[in-house]
Amino acid sequence: MLTPEQLAAAHKANIEMLFGLTRKAFEGVEKLVELNLQATKAALRDSADNTQALLSVKDAQELLQRQAALLQPLAEKAVNYSRQLYDIAATTGSAFAQAAEQNAADVQHKAMAVMDNVAKNAPAGTEAAVEAMRSAVNAATTAMETVQLAVKQAAELAEANFHQAVAQAQQSQPSAAQAPKTATRARRTAG
Repeated sequence: MLTPEQLAAAHKANIEMLFGLTRKAFEGVEKLVELNLQATKAALRDSADNTQALLSVKDAQELLQRQAALLQPLAEKAVNYSRQLYDIAATTGSAFAQAAEQNAADVQHKAMAVMDNVAKNAPAGTEAAVEAMRSAVNAATTAMETVQLAVKQAAELAEANFHQAVAQAQQSQPSAAQAPKTATRARRTAG
């Protein structure tokens, strides 16, 4: 079985991992707060600038052109914000997944060491029970590896879907040159 020194070392490693993950979580929160502060400041600044610009229009045509011209930068900023938000979440999630993977490997290694120790010290006639325990540990290890692989594949699929959605959003944005024309056509159709 495990000696007191081995237990103390395992406890110390778990505490270090916990503090490391806590540090990563706080870094993610700090980045998220900073991103939201920047987005809020930019939104307030843009809102003031846009309000001033809209108040200075001279006729309905100019108003429609300015309103249409505002759409593209808003869409670009929304896509950029989403991309930065995703990057923060992915980085933080990756740190947690990596720690979980390392911890799982360590647990599996220790479980096999315990099984080897049990097998060595088992009384005669208990070989079948020891082998059944070893098979159970191996099955649990295989199941854990399968779950880890499935989680990794799901994360990769989610990332690919996110990048595809961003690309589609960028392609669907009207260009600055098209926006006033679209607004003029809409006004003519409505009038």
